[in-house]
This record gives sequence, C-alpha cells and structure tokens, in this order.
Amino acid sequence: MIERLSAVPATRDCLDLAALATLDDRVDALSGALREARKQADAELHRQFEAGTAIRDLVQGRAWVVEQLVLTAWDRLAPSDAGLELCAVGGFGRGELHPHSDVDLLILLPDDDSTDVAALEQFIQVLWDADLHPGQSVRSVEDCVAEARADVGVATNLMESRLMAGGGRLYQQMRERTEAPTLWPADEFFSAKLEEQDQRHEHFEDTVYNLEPNLKEGPGGLRDMQMIAWVTRRHFGTSTLHGLVEHGFLSEREHEDLVAGREHLWRLRWALHETAGRAEERLLFEYQRRLAEQFGFGDCSESNEPVERFMQGYYRNVMQLERLNERLLQSFDEELLAGRRHLPSADIDEFFRIHHGYLELKDPHVLVQYPELIMRMFLVLADHPDVRGVRATSIRLVREHLYLIDADYRCDQRILDMFLALLKRERLVYSQLARMNRYGVLAALLPEFAQITGRMQFDLFHVYTVDQHTLFVIRNLRRFAYAKHPDRFAHAIEIFKRIERPEVLYLAALFHDIAKGRGGDHSELGAEDARAFVDRLDMAAADRDLVVWLVRQHLLMSRTSQREDISDPEVVSAFAEKVGDQRHLDHLFVLTVADIAATSPRLWNSWKDSLLWELYKAATDALGRGLEHPVDRQASLDETREEAMVELRALGHEDDVVEDCWRHLPDRAFLRLDAEQLVWTTGEVLSGGELPLVAYRRLEDKGISEIFVHAEDFAGLFAVVARELDRMQLNVLAARVVTTADGKSWDIFQVMDAHSQPLYDSDAVRLKRSLVEQLAAREVRPLPPRPVPRRLQPFMGRSEIMLSIRDGVTDLEIAATDRPGLLSAIAEALVSRGLRLHDARVATFGQRVEDMFTITTADGGPLDREACDALESELRKRLDV
Repeated sequence: MIERLSAVPATRDCLDLAALATLDDRVDALSGALREARKQADAELHRQFEAGTAIRDLVQGRAWVVEQLVLTAWDRLAPSDAGLELCAVGGFGRGELHPHSDVDLLILLPDDDSTDVAALEQFIQVLWDADLHPGQSVRSVEDCVAEARADVGVATNLMESRLMAGGGRLYQQMRERTEAPTLWPADEFFSAKLEEQDQRHEHFEDTVYNLEPNLKEGPGGLRDMQMIAWVTRRHFGTSTLHGLVEHGFLSEREHEDLVAGREHLWRLRWALHETAGRAEERLLFEYQRRLAEQFGFGDCSESNEPVERFMQGYYRNVMQLERLNERLLQSFDEELLAGRRHLPSADIDEFFRIHHGYLELKDPHVLVQYPELIMRMFLVLADHPDVRGVRATSIRLVREHLYLIDADYRCDQRILDMFLALLKRERLVYSQLARMNRYGVLAALLPEFAQITGRMQFDLFHVYTVDQHTLFVIRNLRRFAYAKHPDRFAHAIEIFKRIERPEVLYLAALFHDIAKGRGGDHSELGAEDARAFVDRLDMAAADRDLVVWLVRQHLLMSRTSQREDISDPEVVSAFAEKVGDQRHLDHLFVLTVADIAATSPRLWNSWKDSLLWELYKAATDALGRGLEHPVDRQASLDETREEAMVELRALGHEDDVVEDCWRHLPDRAFLRLDAEQLVWTTGEVLSGGELPLVAYRRLEDKGISEIFVHAEDFAGLFAVVARELDRMQLNVLAARVVTTADGKSWDIFQVMDAHSQPLYDSDAVRLKRSLVEQLAAREVRPLPPRPVPRRLQPFMGRSEIMLSIRDGVTDLEIAATDRPGLLSAIAEALVSRGLRLHDARVATFGQRVEDMFTITTADGGPLDREACDALESELRKRLDV
C-alpha cells in the first residue's frame, strides 16, 4: 500500500540516511538538521545539473530527497497512535520536484476528532523552517470526497496521490471513493479539465508567444503536458504517457517528441528556479540573458542575438507541445464526448468527407499518391465554414507527410495556384493560414517562414514572435475586410473597401518581416524573397510589383508619421514622391495600420491613427495636385493663417487684434501648428489672462490631451514643464516648442496618462496649478532619481546620441529606452549647459523613444565641437545609469 519513491543514481551522494535516523527529536534541532541536509542535497543536485545529469533523474532525485526529509520529521513528530496517514499529492505525488517546488501533502484524519493538532502544527512548522515549502491540507475521507466532487482540481490532485506513511485504510477508502466513475465520469472529467485549460490559456492571451512566458501554466507549458497525462490516467487507467501509444492516440515518434519536450521544459525550469533562488515559473527578461549564456548560446553583453536564439528554441519547443496537446485533446473529444455524434457526416468528394462535423481524409494512404491534397485540404475548409475542424487522425497524417513538401512541390504550379486561390477566398483566409502554421505546412511551403518560426526580438516593442506577428497582421487585414472593430479601425476599413485584390496585401503581410534575424535590412531582404515567390504566381505584373514594393517600404509611412514633421509640406511632398500614386498609398496605409496593431495589443491607439490619417490625407492631396506641383512652405503658411483667421473671426475676434497677437510668432509656428491648434492657443492668449498662462483640452478623437504653455521665456522653461509632466507620469507624445519674437513661449505638449488615455479634468487642473506656480518661480527643481522598472532593466543599454548642425542651429537626436523621468533628465541636461531649446519632436515605439531637439547656445548660435562633446557627456551621466 505504501508507495515510497526509490533512490536513483543522482541521489547517491545527496543524503546520509544513517545520520537522519539519529537526529534529535527536539523541534529546533530537528529543523536545523533538516535544513542543513536539504542544503547539502541541493548543492549536490546543482553540481550534477551543471555536469549534465539527465533531468529526469534530477527531478525524481529531488523528490526522493525531500521525501526522506519529510518522513524523518513525520516519524519523530506525528502521533503514532492517532491513525493518521501521510500522502504526497500534486507534483510530489508524481515524484517530480524542482529546486524550489512546493511540497504538496495531504494528511488524512480518522472520523473521530481526537487528533493531536499541536503535534501536526509542529510537523508543518519544522518543514517550513527547513525551507521545504510545504503545501498541506488536513482532511477526513468525507472531506476529500466532498472537495473532489465540488472541484475537479482537487479530484485531479487526489488522483495523483500516493501513500507515504500510515496504515493505508483511510487512503484506500479515499482513492476508491474519489475515483468512482459516479463522482467524475470520464466525459465530464475531460470537459471540466478542458474548460480549466481554456481559462488558463485565456489568462495568457491564448498564445505561447508571450514576452515573459510562464513555463508551468502558459500554453504549451508543463501544465498542458499534465493535462494530457490526467485525461490518459482517468480514461485509460494508465499512469504513463506511453499508454497513448498503446491505445493508438500517439505514434512512437510523437511520444518521443512529447517526452523530449517535457524534459526540455524541466531543464529550463530547474535552471530558472536556481537562477531566481525561488519558485519562479516566469521566464522574465532579467533571467533570459543569464539562461541563454548558461545554456551555451553565447555572450549576451554585446548583442541580443544569443538570447533571441535561446528564446526561439523555447518557443519552437512549446509550439510543438501545444500542437500535440491540441491534437490529443481533439482525439479525446472525439472519443469521449458522445454528444458530438449528432453533428453531420457526409462525403465531400472522392478524397474528403465530414465525420461528425470534422473533415477527414477517406484513405489514410492517399497523401503519398496525391500530395497536393495537403494544400487542397485548406481550400476545402475555407469553402465549408460549418466544418468544425480537421479530425485528429487526419492532422496526424498531414504532420507525418510534411516530407512530401519538397522543392518540386513548392514549384508545382497546381500548388501555387491553390495557395493563391486560398488568399482570394472571401472567408476564412486567416483561419486557414493559421491552421497551416499549426500543422507545419506553412513553414514547409515557405522555407523562409520556417526561419522566423518562434523568432523573438528581445525588446518591449515586439510582443509576439515574428511568425505570430505576421499572422496577426493578416488577421487585422481580414478584420478590415469584415469591417470589424470600426471604433478602432474606421479609416483602415474605409480605405480597404477600395482594395480590388486583397491577396496583394496578404502576400505583402506574409513577407514583410520574413527576413528578420538574418542580418542586414530585413525590408530589402524580404523584398527579394517576395520577388522570388510572387514571380511564380499567376498574378498580373503590376500586382507582383506592388507586393514587392510594399514589403520593401512597409515601414515608410509609420516612420514618416512618427519621426518627421508631417505639417511640413516638404516632408509630405517627399513622402508622396516615394509612394508615387494613390493605389500604392491606399495599400501602404492599410498594411501600416495592420502592422502596428499586430505588434502589441497596447501599441495601436487613436493618436497613431490620427497621425497616419493626417499623413494619408496630406499625401492624397499632394498626389491629386500632381507631384510636379508641390505646395511650398509660404503657401502652406498662408493657408493655415487664413483658415485660422476665419475661425477666430467667427468666434468674435477682430482681425487686427488677431494680427497683432500673431506678429511676434515666427513663420515656422504657422507650419508647426495646424489651424485648429492656432485657433485654440490664440483664443487663450486673447482671453487676457496673466502670464504664465497654462491651458488644456481633451481631444477625444485622438485619445490625447493638449497642454498649452504661454509664459515669459527663460532657459529652464522646457525643463520645468518636462519635470511636472514626468512627475505626474504623463506620456509626452509630441511637443511643439515655439518662442515668439518678444521672448515668450508658445508651446504645446500632447500627452496621455499612464493608461494611454487623455487626462481627467481633475488631473489637468492639478497639473495647470502646479505648472503656473513653477513657471512663475522660474526655478528648475530636478526630480529625484526614480528606480527603473524591473521589466526595463534588461534593456537599459547605452543611449544613442547624435548632434549635427543645420541652418545655424544644432539638431540633437536621442534614441533610448523610455523610463520614468527621461524627458525631464534631457531637459535638465540642456539647462545645465546653458542651452536654448527651439523645437522638440518626441516619438515613442513601445519602450523605445526617438526624440529630436533643435537647440542653440544662449546667444542663438550652433554648438561648436567642444560644446557638443560637453553636452553628450552631460546627457550620458543622466541617461546611461
């Protein structure tokens, strides 16, 4: 009845069992002795881990070590005549423990309540003092049955229990009653565990591609492997995964892949626990570099390449485990849930049929003779939207016959025609491409795509791996086609209606990042890959050229809108010239929106939408006017003035009063500010308020707030404003810094709060009051240093600082990791060097900022080399900490 663990070779030098048998019964002495024994055992297991001992032996060995320590405490402290029984449950019950895993225990009580509770408390306290992390429950058999009936998680834990000490009568009763089919019939057990897994996956956004994945609970993680084992044990009565092979649910190779994948995760988890010094299950950024070096991927101090390759190996492993989990659960679904059998069954053609709602191949041997059926399967699915999916047996057939997708297959015109036909379907394009990716068909068909499968980028800008991001871009394009989420994508949906052949966009999306990680310009390399592929497709030459152009230029619109001054007609004219015509512009706009929105769930917002739309409209005007007739700066300036004057006149302001207000504004103010901003700020100035004047407004359509600062200019004005914005944890999206001829500021700051929302009125009032006080005092009070958030610390590399002279001023460009107080630190550095700020452009890409400042010396001249070097040194002292 008692099921104690057996020693394995890895435990040979871990414990002195004879010494344990002679330990003192006193609680303090016992705790100390067990703690020292645990430390020595853990040190020996660590040595063996570094020496390459098989991880299975280490995981089982640590469970054996802990069992000896627990039993030592139990033998000395548990009342021997109370009828208690000690059981191991959970991972401990399976005989699997990592360096800091919890030790799950169940103490079974007899029905009477005569148990010496104090003795049990001493037992648990000794385990805690020995740093064994016990997770204990104390129950009667009746309690166990009631808890198992109410909670499938408890039922699962008890299913994995084993008796460590005691007579076994209570344990036998508990097992018989909690494993009774009436308590959790196999189909109900499976449904409950499937729902449990779905909820767990939803917590992790239902993707394996999280930046800081959870090895245990995340999709494709160890819990998914346990899910398979639980269902196998409950339905087939076998405690090993190999039982799935014996029952025809797995092939031997798939079983080997499953076990190898689990052991890969075990090894990672062991190293993660040791690196973190606690039971950490998340592969946090701060550990990814260290683990990449520990696992032999190279030095991460000079490049992110080693950590990216390390994480690619992880993602590919869990992706394979997720696919096996998905297929096995579908097999269980077909086997266990008789409720599915009412779904329709019918022949589709000589090769395919629907079996209770799922598509299957009629002949399991047909793929060898007709390998093109692999590709045609996805067309059949696209044409039959009521089909629930593919039968597990057919999924396995596809996976086993991927070797048929060779060079000849990829060049077969029938295959290429089917692939293009899939992209032209009105429905389920993304669903089938995602399915092709899950089955491994997409990577086999496009070897370049295989290189980006599981490829992560070690930054906070790209949330997903490159392959997942690529598919999400296509998903967004399909959402535009279906006019989904009009509140977020109104402009993209509008423009998508003009796209005559959407397959052009899908192909561009498929290739736009396909060269990531190869070195060199991924846009150029991707364009070469796209050219080689589309030239084999039956497409018009103009469409093929457009695909290649979109891949090469897919970053053009986002970079122009966020890094350049799109109010400048010369910037718009240069952009329109690169685009060339309206068709290219329409496609580029839609692809850009889909790309940004697929990079991170939080990256797309109304602000970015408004920037892209403003550039799109300006470029459309330029193309309509003709590139040979660009708008010059003076014409644009005059147009802005006139439009603003009309609005101000309608508001009751006299023309001469407005002109008198404007006469001190430099010409570039009428280029940098749009007519609406000019009307608002002029109205505030004409209101007659005392200086310093601070005003604010919410721009709901852009999802931002604007702060207007009009005050007597002084060297630290920008630093004062930046300090207050930083202090209130506001995200500065853009700054329009203008100094009037009579020495006053006319500055606009576009901001969001920490939740990427416009400011609440109460916060804006508080900011206004504080800014007025600080500006009136003309005192720059530096913010005290704030700690860098944990997630940012691994990315705090050396800032990129570039200084250049242009038209009598100096341009300062800074690219750095965003962090609390960054803008304030830059502004304080300028003040400390006695420099004047004339303009500022702020661009944020995830956690990377790329800011540009136009500065001069105090007397208005450009900085010489000595001043540039001094400024760079000052900036580095403040930024590179």
